[in-house]
Amino acid sequence: MKNFLTLDDLTAGGKTVLLRADLNVPMKDGDVTDATRITRLIPTIKELTAAGAKVVILSHFGRPRGKDPALTLRPIAKALSKAYGAEVAFADDCVGAIAEDAVKNLPQGGVLLLENVRFYPEEEKNDAAFAAELARLGDTYVNDAFSCAHRAHASTEALARLLPAYAGRLMEAELTALETALEKPQHPVVAIVGGAKISTKLDLLNNLVQKIDILVLGGGMANTFLAALEHPVGKSLCEHDMKEQARTIMKTADENACRIMLPVDAQTATRFQANVATEVRAVDDLRDDDMMLDIGPESVALVETMLGKARTVLWNGPVGAFETPPFEQGTVKLAKAVARLTETGQLISVAGGGDTVAALALAGVEDKMTYVSTAGGAFLEWLEGKTLPGVQILFDRAAVLRGAKAAASA
Repeated sequence: MKNFLTLDDLTAGGKTVLLRADLNVPMKDGDVTDATRITRLIPTIKELTAAGAKVVILSHFGRPRGKDPALTLRPIAKALSKAYGAEVAFADDCVGAIAEDAVKNLPQGGVLLLENVRFYPEEEKNDAAFAAELARLGDTYVNDAFSCAHRAHASTEALARLLPAYAGRLMEAELTALETALEKPQHPVVAIVGGAKISTKLDLLNNLVQKIDILVLGGGMANTFLAALEHPVGKSLCEHDMKEQARTIMKTADENACRIMLPVDAQTATRFQANVATEVRAVDDLRDDDMMLDIGPESVALVETMLGKARTVLWNGPVGAFETPPFEQGTVKLAKAVARLTETGQLISVAGGGDTVAALALAGVEDKMTYVSTAGGAFLEWLEGKTLPGVQILFDRAAVLRGAKAAASA
């Protein structure tokens, strides 16, 4: 039994469902440039409306200071209507008479998007009174915004305390994928972690090495670990002041029987720019003016061999400067290897983080992983072992509702 309630536990017919979504999508000139979060919301909307529920969507957009017309959700309603295949109504407020009238006039099976909840500062303060105003608009709460679950805001945490609370299909998929990859995984478990700095991922690394079998490091953070082991790093991106923290992580990994794999060779250049002349060098053979900008072919081959023995892979962060050719090659080759093993059923693969999603898209494999999370901060905080308020409240409410049901049937 899951420790949260899902749409399988909800009889939605005749109800007004307040659906928390994350529609904080990229926009340019009034148009949505990446509709991934919108399209991933559609299954929950369709399931609720097919059951005969009114669906009232809550979301934030940007970081407005007050009611900023530039950050209205109105253009999102148009994109949402297109993805849904039917009109999504829009209300110019998320509380008060305007919102209440819009909900009242919405037919059963209809969909309504309310204005930006962050137009009210009470949203980010997790204000109970503001949550109560939102709660008056519906009788059931569904959270389908895992990407916002690391923040205790009124529409993600306080509101769930006031109404029966359920996870939407996207939230359910995120939680199931993360549990499968980290909480109850099939071993051996491999984590591929890249990016520029270890200072931004200390909690993540410390948590992972206590739970997984092999940690593959790439990108600038691998350079810091190499420097901590007295390897030359030339002019490579490296946090020399973090070497002691890197040694501590390596010690923790050793104590927990977690192997750390560092690059043994690298694609190097003396200048960081597109299509610059490069050389492959062993990490012990770096010159003073060399920059390591991608893992080398021997490193790729070693990781591919190790992946062939793995059962679960977690991926966060590219292993090179993938945005600048030719330094995408290591990341692309590993992404294709993980995708290939996933498709053959050998691997369960879960990836997340903005750069990671972009790198997988560049490799053309974003739809070939077991699950790719579009949640940035929430995905990282889960990997760090932190409690996510928007998730924890679903756990808490499920326990309360199941307890009440058991008592009633006793």
